[in-house]
Amino acid sequence: MHVSQLTLRDFRSYELADVALEPGVTAFVGRNGQGKTNLVEAIDYLSRLSSHRVASDAPLIRAGTTQAVVRAAVVKDGRTAELEVELNAGKANRGRINRSPLPRVRDLVGLLRTVVFSPEDLSLVKGDPSERRHYLDDLLVLRTPRLAGTISDLERVLKQRASLLKTAGGARRGSSSQDSALSTLDVWDGHLARLGAELLAQRLALVEALRPYVGAAYATVARGATRDDARIDYRPSFELPELPVRDGPAPAHGPAVDPDVVAVLEKGLLDELGRRRGDELDRGVCLVGPHRDDLLLTLGPTEGTRLPVKGYASHGESWSCALALRLAAYDLLRADGDDPVLILDDVFAELDTERRDQLAALVAGAEQVLVTAAVPADVPAGLEGVTYDVVAGTVTRA
Repeated sequence: MHVSQLTLRDFRSYELADVALEPGVTAFVGRNGQGKTNLVEAIDYLSRLSSHRVASDAPLIRAGTTQAVVRAAVVKDGRTAELEVELNAGKANRGRINRSPLPRVRDLVGLLRTVVFSPEDLSLVKGDPSERRHYLDDLLVLRTPRLAGTISDLERVLKQRASLLKTAGGARRGSSSQDSALSTLDVWDGHLARLGAELLAQRLALVEALRPYVGAAYATVARGATRDDARIDYRPSFELPELPVRDGPAPAHGPAVDPDVVAVLEKGLLDELGRRRGDELDRGVCLVGPHRDDLLLTLGPTEGTRLPVKGYASHGESWSCALALRLAAYDLLRADGDDPVLILDDVFAELDTERRDQLAALVAGAEQVLVTAAVPADVPAGLEGVTYDVVAGTVTRA
């Protein structure tokens, strides 16, 4: 899979940009603030419908305009499809395939697969649990696009349920308004348990699938490490019930989720919601569910010596862990049968020479690698290819 043409209109700093791309390595070189990262951000946005740099779409629309367009020709198995997303300020975004409108913009998700390495990746290790949850959910949606709907529905349920908790918690005990809110809350508990169980089961399966890739990737990028030195584990917001064990081999591709596991998790969530209801009413927030979970990263060769990366790892170890998470995502997507577009956004400036060369060697064989760098020297020799100079929003082939 690769992008052969990228067209932007009123996206970030670009009034108009039209860039031809090829398989292999393409480097966008320019000083900070010239627009090089905006190009790869647009491609990644088309893949996930979210930016790796900002939380909302507003900064993506060029100042003074109300609409931005990102269009890309994507080649897969010798066939080309034109994907387009239209970002509208204050209105719903729109998606198109080969100029035909889609019923929902999220139907674009997963048609183009990307994996982004960027300086912000340190937040995967040092940041809040929400960063690690987003990492898991982004990867889930790329592998199984229908889960975008599950996650969206769950977010809506959580907002509604939080509102009810505040209403019920603030009402006079035994009043009709509290009784009504509590009755409605039972319904939303059911929605939360159903959707939360599906997402939780998918995340648990994903972490199991990722674990060996993370260990192998860390051994490659960290000096002197073995594949047993880095481990990831899922940390739920409540003690999980005993889950049924799948009989027979798991499916070769995609998250392997047993419906019986989902059913057990749904009951477990409902039981825990009932047990914690008093605490939730007192605080007015949802305390149970996938939105409270975390991905635990630990380092150490044995169970007794492992320590959490957050708070204990050095800067170099933290960077190696962040790189290992991204490489693991890339390797897992490749195992699914698709070679995702790799985006290395100003990442080499953060690495020493040895780690630069190691990362370059690992990704050089990808079908398409897009690199941004401030100066040509920041692009390792192992990633030679096409170079574009980016100056004040003008993109010129070197």
